[in-house]
Amino acid sequence: MKVTLDQDKCVASGQCVVAAGDVFDQDDDGIAVLLDPAPPSARAEDVQQAAAVCPALAIRIQD
Repeated sequence: MKVTLDQDKCVASGQCVVAAGDVFDQDDDGIAVLLDPAPPSARAEDVQQAAAVCPALAIRIQD
């Protein structure tokens, strides 16, 4: 799994951090930061949830 994050689209909702806090974080302005662009497959469900709840659709997942 490869994850990309378009920080320019991020609206700082923090939903990705709630869904997958070991893959995403937020900077001081609340903008999402990708911590792990290739998370283990065991985290796939959480990362997919993060992408699904992102109001800006800023998260992309490639298998």
